[in-house]
Amino acid sequence: MLPAPPHDALLVLADGSVFPARAVAPGTRFGEVVFHTAMSGYQEILTDPATAGQIVVMTQPHLGNYGVSASWAESDRPRAAGVVARQFTPEPANRAAEGGLRGYLRAHRVPAVEGLDIRAVVRRLRGHGEMRGVLTTERSDAAALRAEVRDLPSATGEAPALEAGCRRAGQWPAATPDGPRWRLALYDFGVARSTLRAFAERGAELVLLPALTPAREALALGADGIVLSQGPGDPAPLAASVETVRELLASGTPLFGIGLGHLLLGLALGARGFRLGGGHHGANQPVFDRLARRVAITSQNHAFALVPESLPAGCEVVEVNLNDGSVEGFMVTGRPVFAIQYQPGVAFGPHPAGGLFGRFLAALPERGASGRA
Repeated sequence: MLPAPPHDALLVLADGSVFPARAVAPGTRFGEVVFHTAMSGYQEILTDPATAGQIVVMTQPHLGNYGVSASWAESDRPRAAGVVARQFTPEPANRAAEGGLRGYLRAHRVPAVEGLDIRAVVRRLRGHGEMRGVLTTERSDAAALRAEVRDLPSATGEAPALEAGCRRAGQWPAATPDGPRWRLALYDFGVARSTLRAFAERGAELVLLPALTPAREALALGADGIVLSQGPGDPAPLAASVETVRELLASGTPLFGIGLGHLLLGLALGARGFRLGGGHHGANQPVFDRLARRVAITSQNHAFALVPESLPAGCEVVEVNLNDGSVEGFMVTGRPVFAIQYQPGVAFGPHPAGGLFGRFLAALPERGASGRA
């Protein structure tokens, strides 16, 4: 067996930890270092707009086994700031692949490294919380990098969601043979394509709106309901979006929040948010539906949650995370307002679509095959 090549890259964390590594794709990027526990779906994870600004440490020991394909991506390009893995597969073994992960990351200038102690990195993040860091294949001055990372502001208070979504309004057609059952307006804070497909496959056509679209413009579309999408970062600095959601709530239009949209809906109702001690980044998050008395295994990518006691009267916490008890879904009694923290349509269990997802769709007025109410 040939000896491993020497280390020529570094991962440096804000607490001063330094992890030597080997370069896979060149570059230097600062970001929020998180670990992701999914065993597959690496392209979906890295292209998810909710991953923007994250240096993603994959706990799966081999990355790139089955290559990459444009059809698997959650957006048009990788959104992660950097990628860390125990080992990247040199060549994919999958005839459906359009290329390898190494080449894909290099083409998109996303730095990536391998050959470091992933368990040590994960223990550090689990014990001390997610933190700022830098991933570099170009610099070896660990002391200077430590100082630069320490001087970085916290990710709390940043608003990457305003850059993660669409810049202009767009369309996503329904994927049902008889035409759309509903027409929905979707505020795009960084929506994943799988979310759009989850709605389209159930008969919804979507009008995608930029994050800062005024409420009056969204309501003027006459949509059957409005969706607040998932996206990256902290909801607290999105004051304008929270005010927009308040106006949407006052209209009585059915509302559905996902991920960041779930948090914005909670803040608009008067709840408070907080940063989780350890973010939810993985495809194995167990969510308990208190109404259906069922558990679903869900895909999640977020670091903030709502304080359950801060939700006002009339809001019912319907779904909770079985790992840490955090709020995973709530609804407003007597109103068509629902929100979930996980990916709709990307869940496994006896009720995979998510009870609140189904309740939102059931609250929408049906349209005919022509697409007219």
